Amino acid sequence: MRIPLLLFIFTPLLASAEIYRWVDAGQVHFGARPGPGAEQVEVRPQVVERDEATRAREARTERFFEARRQEQQAANQLASEEHARREQECRRLRNELSKLAQGGRYFRTDAKGERVYYSEDEVNAARRQLAGRIEQHCN
Repeated sequence: MRIPLLLFIFTPLLASAEIYRWVDAGQVHFGARPGPGAEQVEVRPQVVERDEATRAREARTERFFEARRQEQQAANQLASEEHARREQECRRLRNELSKLAQGGRYFRTDAKGERVYYSEDEVNAARRQLAGRIEQHCN
């Protein structure tokens, strides 16, 4: 905890650090601590002006990345909607399977409006079909 606090306290001092320049045996040196015969050097931040072509390139790049972000958001939205649709379908399939598991007599209505009851084999086949669809789509 002390180190981050000390860094926070001394950051302004580091920002205004002095830079020294000296020549030693024909080689120029720069440093924060002065060497023999060193002179203080004023260091000013360099302001870089970008030309029109650079600004245009940066704008194209930003438009490209913005379009890519929008495409990604649209894809995420579609994926989310698809996931919700699949979850709803899985709930429906599981609900149908649980109804079949409760037992009882199952029927369909024919063209004349009369009940046609399913045999035990047909009910078991329906259970297997539902279980297979759940296994395929819901796991």
